[in-house]
Amino acid sequence: MNKFTILGCGSSLGVPRIDGNFGKCDPNNKKNYRTRCCAHIKFSNYSFLIDTSPDLRSQLLRNKIKDIHYVFYTHAHADQTHGINDLRVFYLKTKKKLPVYADRSTKKQLISTFNYCFKSKTGYPAILKMNNLKKKYSFQNKNEKILIEVIMTDHGPIKTASYLINKKIFYGSDVSNIDQKDFKKLKKLNYFVIDCLREESHISHFNLEKVLELVKILKPKKTILTNLMSSMDYSTLKRKLPKNITPAYDGLSFLF
Repeated sequence: MNKFTILGCGSSLGVPRIDGNFGKCDPNNKKNYRTRCCAHIKFSNYSFLIDTSPDLRSQLLRNKIKDIHYVFYTHAHADQTHGINDLRVFYLKTKKKLPVYADRSTKKQLISTFNYCFKSKTGYPAILKMNNLKKKYSFQNKNEKILIEVIMTDHGPIKTASYLINKKIFYGSDVSNIDQKDFKKLKKLNYFVIDCLREESHISHFNLEKVLELVKILKPKKTILTNLMSSMDYSTLKRKLPKNITPAYDGLSFLF
């Protein structure tokens, strides 16, 4: 059983914020409780993680994920990376460095900020092995195969890695623009998981209007909105969106 899980779908401050503020979100709806963006792919015997959010520990516990084999990063911002230390348990279990993949900029920042994770010091062995992010990855187990393709997208002034899985699932949690040259790869997806920070425009994120425009072009079977701010109440969004577009919630999963 192959499964894609949205571990967290909240923006950088989560919902509620650390001061308890829910914004426009109804605190009585559990789907409005959002941790920071992170995703998991279970494929055959493989367990893939996209980003290590600051909420990683609680996300893995909640979803009963006990093993991680590979970690793919989108970019180096704190809300995508600062749970990196929680990967330590997987080294303790296997005594092998966990392979992580990041583009040049993200790699540089991760190694600088979390040097101890990548370079052994007395009494503290390195837990991670950094790898340069390539365009494509293929993993096979018996008759099953998964293809993970990297599509570089804009995230305001920086680039971020978005991921296309088996040519049918797109995951872009922090995106403000997708290059038109990549549209042909994204036509008629089964699942389009995309950044939709808020209704108002934002320099570094898609807003609802831009996502709806993009959906008309790409025509995915199902669109799932992630990286949602506290102004984006789940039920309010659900009522105004067509049936093939839905807001994410922590723990939302689908089989593929």
